Amino acid sequence: MSITSFTSRVLALEAFGSLPRLVERTVPERLPGHTLVRVVAASVAHLDLNILDGQFGILPELPFIPGTQGSGYVVASDTHPEGALVRLRGEGLGLSRDGAWAEHALVPDAAVETMPEGTDPALACSCFSPVGTAWASVHAIAKVQPGERVLVTGASGAVGAMAVQLAARAGAEVVGAVGRPAKLKHVPGVAKALLASELTEEAIGGKVDALIDTVGGQILRDALTLVRPRGRAALLGYTAGRELTLDLADFFLADVSLLPVNMISRGREVAPEVLRLLPDLASGALTLPYERYGMDALDEAVERLRSGSVVGKVVLDMGAAADH
Repeated sequence: MSITSFTSRVLALEAFGSLPRLVERTVPERLPGHTLVRVVAASVAHLDLNILDGQFGILPELPFIPGTQGSGYVVASDTHPEGALVRLRGEGLGLSRDGAWAEHALVPDAAVETMPEGTDPALACSCFSPVGTAWASVHAIAKVQPGERVLVTGASGAVGAMAVQLAARAGAEVVGAVGRPAKLKHVPGVAKALLASELTEEAIGGKVDALIDTVGGQILRDALTLVRPRGRAALLGYTAGRELTLDLADFFLADVSLLPVNMISRGREVAPEVLRLLPDLASGALTLPYERYGMDALDEAVERLRSGSVVGKVVLDMGAAADH
């Protein structure tokens, strides 16, 4: 009997501004140029929330299965070996076509990348964005050098914690700032951890050479005053606020370069670096925190992400109930 005669669970979005419903659908039939994957893990990111809210520039027709990144095992493909662990990303996945929040996903072959044998599926589906973004921020954008001093905001989050670790690996002295006392313990130990509300030049030991800001808003405005003249600020997030107002006279006087981190244009560039770092992630030499939820606990996962309470990434476990 063909697998397409069976049903599997999906999270189907029926109206923007709501959460997807957990429903049963027939397993998709494989098409030429496509790979059928049994999904075992999928990430829940701020990009996914923007799509749920109808607040992204690319919006799908409804009903729709969200999920811009996932991982699983190949069921059928002309291109990828059956049974291989693969990462799902790109080609409009979760944006203009059904995504990874489903037990089975039919995706274009180009959206499938084989992962090293033995990789944790949760790591496979969640590592690309934070590791790639952190690597680009530290190396390609801020160009952190040995002996420099670096301030990272949102340092307990997935991107921030990874940026802290990569900046320290680059030979920098790192200060990690977080917005809540409960998150201080989640800042990687290679950094001096401080509350964002307590950031002063005296508290961090003088001005820094580079700022890697993952949150935006008032925290960014305050942190910019701590960067030395001719220093660099890599800007890559806005969970604390999307607007930055500058007095041009002060901006010119401060002489700090504001450098946007646009991962849409850098995905191909950072992909080899993510794969290069994967063994260190698997061994624990680099740590990427994440919280795991069952498909039936999506509401709790989304609330944790929206409130800023989550530590690291959020991963949906397609084979589990709400055991996180």
